Amino acid sequence: MTIEAFNQTLKGLDLPQRLAAIAKLPEGALVFTTSLGIEDQLITHHIATQKLPIKLVTLDTGRLFPQTYDVWQATEEKYGLRIQAMFPDAAATEALVADQGINGFYYAIEMRKACCHVRKVEPLNRALLGAKGWVTGLRGGQSANRDHLVFAEHDLARNLIKFNPLADYSREQVVAEVKALNVPYNVLHDQGFLSIGCAPCTRAIAPGEPERAGRWWWEDEANKECGLHVSEDGTLIRSKETAE
Repeated sequence: MTIEAFNQTLKGLDLPQRLAAIAKLPEGALVFTTSLGIEDQLITHHIATQKLPIKLVTLDTGRLFPQTYDVWQATEEKYGLRIQAMFPDAAATEALVADQGINGFYYAIEMRKACCHVRKVEPLNRALLGAKGWVTGLRGGQSANRDHLVFAEHDLARNLIKFNPLADYSREQVVAEVKALNVPYNVLHDQGFLSIGCAPCTRAIAPGEPERAGRWWWEDEANKECGLHVSEDGTLIRSKETAE
């Protein structure tokens, strides 16, 4: 089945069915990288309850909120599983802090991107090493940069298929399903933190602000990303087929 045909198939399925279909597709390891945000918690619930052969991994940057660790523990206890932690390389982290200071990311976008690379991008690349499929919790409505998100696409840089099973979900749908299913979620979501990353780089948003306005709020940018899903020019990584 082609990527285009698979996208059409996923469109007609609900989330549990989408994940079950994804689990059957790649000939090789499947990895779900969870940020422990509300979207990822919904995906984790369905992976766990269906016992799908999808590895759960999270990137522990060393700068997460205490509430994020709380939901991590609650998730493992509820579903009887382990979420594998990927940590930044110790030597690279020490060199980063020695160069820019502990909170140097506030001073220049290049310094912030360097921090994201060490703490998130490089650990992600290790997490996906050898994988044939990567499952994410991205939604098209999260930002303008993600507006044209599709369910499945080739990630040419990492030589795998990237799956976005929540591509057409609204935040309201995610919240409703999480609450109906009694899925553990980060209490910060109820305090105006719609998108949660590292503690020094995340704030609550005001009514009417975009979902990701609280991420790197000191930067004057329309489309802010940490580098996990974008190329060097800041655009969402797309294959040639899905970008057209």
